[in-house]
Amino acid sequence: MGVSIHATRSSGAGESGIVEPSDADVDQFIADLTPASRRDSATKLCSLLRVITGAQPRMWGTIIGFGSCHYTYPTGTQGDSPIIGFAPRKGQTTVYLLDGVDSHAEALSALGPHSTGKGCLYLKSVDLVNRTVLTGIITESIRRVTDDDVPGVTLTVTDPL
Repeated sequence: MGVSIHATRSSGAGESGIVEPSDADVDQFIADLTPASRRDSATKLCSLLRVITGAQPRMWGTIIGFGSCHYTYPTGTQGDSPIIGFAPRKGQTTVYLLDGVDSHAEALSALGPHSTGKGCLYLKSVDLVNRTVLTGIITESIRRVTDDDVPGVTLTVTDPL
């Protein structure tokens, strides 16, 4: 089942609690991160995603996102989300995988130090993981989202990569 990106109002969410894209400066957001290790991981991951997607990032609250899609669940719940995105949090960087983490189990076993949530990949440091494996996970997640190949949710790309 897919995963939607939600945030609290304090982290830039709109009235509904759903994060929306803004024109905030991504590079300035990254430059303002502390400590330096957090900024370094965000810089490296943003550069990697720029290469993988060929797109420029946008801020979605405190999430750095690439492309966008509309999701609809059978329950009627719907919203918008980046196709792929990440958030440089204090203790770790969160990579949002809209296709969930279960479909990446084999690749995750070769990634290096990380933890996971339902649709989140948590990285203490981008430098500690296998970048080739990380690239594969991200590329496959993007493919599944853009091909509407995520069970339990209908995905429609609204801003292609």
